[in-house]
Amino acid sequence: MSKQDSHFINVFGLVLGILIAIAIVIFGVARAVGNSTQRKDVQQEDLYVKAVEARVAPPVRIAVAGADNSALTIAAPAASAAPGLPVPADGAALYDAACHTCHGAGIGGAPKMGDKAAWGPRIAQGDATLYKHAIEGFTGTHGVMPAKGGRMDLPDDLIKQGVDYMVQHSR
Repeated sequence: MSKQDSHFINVFGLVLGILIAIAIVIFGVARAVGNSTQRKDVQQEDLYVKAVEARVAPPVRIAVAGADNSALTIAAPAASAAPGLPVPADGAALYDAACHTCHGAGIGGAPKMGDKAAWGPRIAQGDATLYKHAIEGFTGTHGVMPAKGGRMDLPDDLIKQGVDYMVQHSR
């Protein structure tokens, strides 16, 4: 390698190093300016404040034996369990939209729609019991039924229509 080549490489390396150092300084200055001018605005934004409040809120309230638990209530979740999903129009649409996931394949011990042997003992318990288990959830010896099938955004009457639809096709 000639003397001119090594001189070029040294100068090129020096220029490249200087440019990298300038870029780092500009990045640091931009971060400092943004931090001092934007942090106040971001922390006052409604969505930011609500998100922080949701993260720092106590996850549960526990009833303690012997203590005054009168302030504790069981409340439904405030947010929809399925945001953005449309509400089905009737029992058949509900089955297709939500119930089919478990009751179509028998997931989690769910009786498959049309399986008379699996549905028979459940149907014998009566509509009120079936409605209660579908709405409130149920853990039995053969499986688990989550409350409203995990769709807490759906009204109870629609859940009952879904139960009626499955029972009608499983007798």
